[in-house]
Amino acid sequence: MHETKIEEQAKRAGLPVYQYMRVASQRAMKLSAELNFSYHEPEEVARLFSELTGKPVGEGFCLFPPFYTDYGQNITVGKNVFINTSCHFQDQGGITLGDGTFLGNNVVLTTMNHDFDPEKRSTTYPAPIVTGKNVWIGSSVTVVPGVHIGDGAIIGAGSVVTKDIPPYTIAAGVPARVIRKIDPKTDHYPSTYKNRKK
Repeated sequence: MHETKIEEQAKRAGLPVYQYMRVASQRAMKLSAELNFSYHEPEEVARLFSELTGKPVGEGFCLFPPFYTDYGQNITVGKNVFINTSCHFQDQGGITLGDGTFLGNNVVLTTMNHDFDPEKRSTTYPAPIVTGKNVWIGSSVTVVPGVHIGDGAIIGAGSVVTKDIPPYTIAAGVPARVIRKIDPKTDHYPSTYKNRKK
C-alpha cells in the first residue's frame, strides 16, 4: 500500500503516526494561537503562516486572521493567494492553492475522511484538495477530500463541493453543481452588479 505524506513525515521524525500527529497538532495549535490572538503587520502574518506550513508563501500572499489548522505542514500556497477570516484547513491529505486563489470568510477545506464501518471509524483516509489558478471560493464553502477545482472557477457562497469542478465554470449548491461556464473575455461583473439601477 502507498505510504501517505503523514506516514512519511512520521517515519522521518522516528515516531509512530499517532504520536507524530499529536506532536504536530500541538505545534499547529501553538503557532495558530500566536497568529490569531494579537495584531500582526501583514509581513509578520506571512512569516507566521510560513512557519506554520514549513514553506515560504508566494509573493502577494494575504491572510486575514483568525486562521485554523490542525496540522499546517501539508499546505502549499502560490502567488497572490488571499485567505479571508476564519478559514479552517484540515490539511493532512494536502492542500494546494494555485496562484491568485481567493477564499471567502469561513471556508472549510477538509482532506480526511473516516471509515464508514462504526467499528473502524478511527481509520482515516486522506486525499488532497487542489485549486488551479485564479479560483474564487465564496464565503462558508466546504470542500471535501480529493476535490480539484480548475483554473478560473468560482464556487458560490455556502456550497459543499464534493466533486471536481471544471475550469472557468461557476458552481454552487449542496452538493455543488456547475451552473454555467465563464468566458474570461466577456464575463467581468456578477449579475447583481450588472442589473442594479444606476
